[in-house]
Amino acid sequence: MIPREITDRLVGLFKQYPFVTVTGPRQSGKTTLCRAAFPHLEYVNLEAPDQRLYAETDPRGFLSQHGDGVILDEIQRVPQLLSYLQVLADENGGNSLYVLTGSEQFRLSNSIGQSLAGRTALLCLLPFTLDERRRAGGSDRVDDILYSGFYPRIHDQKLDPRQALGDYFETYVERDVRRLSEIRNLTRFRQFARLCAGRVGQLLNVSSLGADAGVSHTTAREWLSILEASFVVFQLPPFHANIRKRLVKSPKLYFFDVGLASYLIGIEHADQIATHPLRGALFENAVVAEATKYLFNRGRRSNLSFFRDTRGLECDLLYEMGNRTGAIETKSGATVASDYFDALNRIARLLPQVSDRGLVYGGPFRQARRDVDVVTLNDVGDLLQRFDSNDKDV
Repeated sequence: MIPREITDRLVGLFKQYPFVTVTGPRQSGKTTLCRAAFPHLEYVNLEAPDQRLYAETDPRGFLSQHGDGVILDEIQRVPQLLSYLQVLADENGGNSLYVLTGSEQFRLSNSIGQSLAGRTALLCLLPFTLDERRRAGGSDRVDDILYSGFYPRIHDQKLDPRQALGDYFETYVERDVRRLSEIRNLTRFRQFARLCAGRVGQLLNVSSLGADAGVSHTTAREWLSILEASFVVFQLPPFHANIRKRLVKSPKLYFFDVGLASYLIGIEHADQIATHPLRGALFENAVVAEATKYLFNRGRRSNLSFFRDTRGLECDLLYEMGNRTGAIETKSGATVASDYFDALNRIARLLPQVSDRGLVYGGPFRQARRDVDVVTLNDVGDLLQRFDSNDKDV
C-alpha cells in the first residue's frame, strides 16, 4: 500500500472529534486509507446487502455490535443511521468513536449537516497525487500522466488505463447515476459526460452544454450536479476583486481525474495526446486538480480561483493565502518561451496582493527565472508548499 498524504491529518482529527467523515470518488482509496490508519477498529461495508438491511431495520442492534468504534463504509447508503450515531456520541461524550466514508458528496453533506454538525471532521480523499502516483510506479512522462490519470488501482494493479477507466465509468453510470437520479436516457447522459470532458478548462456555459447534448438547460444543470455530487467534475470559481476591470463571472469546468477526461474524449493511447488539440486543456486540468488535492490532503477548503477579464487577460490559477496571493500559469510545451511570462507579469501589476508567481510547464527540469518559479508538472505540490513557506516568512 502507498502511504497517503492525508493520513496524518486524518489520524490527528480522529483524536479531536467523535467522528471523522472521509468523502471522495469511488476507488480513490478511502477504504484502504481508513483500514490502514485505524487497524484496531472494526470495519463494516454498508454496500453489503445483509449489513445494510441490518442497519436499516435494527439500527440500535446494529450499532450495539460495534460499541468500541467502527469504520462504516459508504454511510450514505443508510443515512438514517446518522441520527442514532449522534445520540451514541452525545451519550459517550468522548472522541475517536467512528470513522465514516461516503462517495456521494451533496447527499452525504446534507445528512451530516443535519445529524452530526459540530461532531465530525470532514476530509475529502481524491485519487493519487503526482507524488503518490510516482511512488506507486507510475510514469513521470507528461503524456502518460494525462492518459492514465490517478486512480490507485490502475497503478497498484498495473491495469490497462483505457480498460479500467471504461469499466469505472460504465459501473458509475449503471450504479451511482441510477441511484442519484431517475435518468431514463443513460445513453444521452454518457454523451453529456463526454461533452463535459471536451470542455475541461473552458468557461462553463450550461445552456450551450445542454443544447449540444440535446437536453434542456434544466436537465443539463441537474446532470452537472450529479457529476459533481459523485466527484467526477468540479467547478473553479472566477476571481472577484474591486478593480477597474470587467471580470468574467462564469466558472471553469474540470475533472477530478484527468485520465477519466482523456478516456471520455476518446484518447486510446498515451502517444495520441502529444498532438491532441486538447492537450493544453488536459495539462491545465492536471495542475488544477493537483492543487485541489494539495489543499484537501491538509484538511483545508479550496481557496483557488482563476482570473480572466473581458479583454482576454487570464491567469490559470490564483492561490489565496490570507492577504497574499500566488499566481500560477500552465503551459504544456516542453520549452519555456519568453511570452509564457506575459500574463503573470501583467497580473502582478494589476493585483498588488500577488506576491508569488509560478509557471508549470511540460518540460522535465525546473528552471530559475527572476521573480517566477518555473517547475514541472510533478512539482506543483512543491510550488504551493513554497508559496505557503513564503507566507510564514512574512
